[in-house]
Amino acid sequence: MTARPRIFGISGWKNSGKTGLAVRLVAEFTRRGYRISTIKHAHHDFDIDKVGADSYRHREAGAHEVALVSGTRYAIMHELRGAAEPSFEDILGRLGPCDLVLIEGYKREPVPKIEARRLEARSREPLAPNDPHIVAIAADHPVEDSRLPVFDLDDTMTIADFIADIVKLPARTG
Repeated sequence: MTARPRIFGISGWKNSGKTGLAVRLVAEFTRRGYRISTIKHAHHDFDIDKVGADSYRHREAGAHEVALVSGTRYAIMHELRGAAEPSFEDILGRLGPCDLVLIEGYKREPVPKIEARRLEARSREPLAPNDPHIVAIAADHPVEDSRLPVFDLDDTMTIADFIADIVKLPARTG
């Protein structure tokens, strides 16, 4: 059995800046020489396939899994067909080896997380007071009533340093 990878999450309400922060962090950690994987949890139906494409037709015909492979990437689409959504651990187990898994969403997973906050989404109740796994806040506005570290939402390098320290990423020599 392989060891569980280092995991760090980005939580927040819709339009709080989670995806932008995740993308910037992936770019920053990759620039630093780390291999990063991501898991994004969606609360809606989504499709990565195009209607009419061969792989779409395979799925529509009833295939349980469809692997689409080229010289540059591959994707495996797994149809649940009424089965329960796989657990976070099940999805984590399908990823290849990496230095860090950044997760977006999965608000209830017991992993260290940063809460993204934007001024325009401030009408929503903050997550940190009710989630002991949130270890910091990244916001585009002043945050007054928090005992957690607060970062500027756009200060990617400082947030990456903080995450590297929390998950104990090994130092990379350039």
